[in-house]
Amino acid sequence: MLQKKVCMVGAFATGKTSLISQFVFSIFSDKYHTTVGVKIDKKVMDVQGRNINLILWDLYGEDEFLKIRISYLRGSSGYILVVDGTRHNTLDKAFELQKKVEDSIGKVPFILVLNKWDLTDEWEIEAHELDAMIQQGWTVIKTSAKTGQGVEEVFQTLTNKMLNG
Repeated sequence: MLQKKVCMVGAFATGKTSLISQFVFSIFSDKYHTTVGVKIDKKVMDVQGRNINLILWDLYGEDEFLKIRISYLRGSSGYILVVDGTRHNTLDKAFELQKKVEDSIGKVPFILVLNKWDLTDEWEIEAHELDAMIQQGWTVIKTSAKTGQGVEEVFQTLTNKMLNG
């Protein structure tokens, strides 16, 4: 069976752990738990008629992006860059992290996830900002770890990109 390592990258409290919990276990918890170091989960997906074993590395929320552990990123086939749509500063952090990851492991497939779409009343990211990222060729998907919206699509889309890369 083909295995692919995927890292979850983003500022603290963007919902990286919640996205994985929703994807792997179909659960959501309102309780916030800080990830210390890295937490690893697995899920087998059927993509393009093949079973793919995704090894999901949930990296601790990194706000001092220079401290991100390069060793955690090594061997990644792709990554998910998670932004909290209710906190604009997490988008700025995502741009820094994306550059850092690319400098460390090169160009590998990634998806920019705008999480917390269920909180649209509190949204701080403008449509023109999303359009600019899409214009750069980035894949941007809106998700809600709470409702499950877009979660499966993120992992399906990234897995397809990794297989076709």
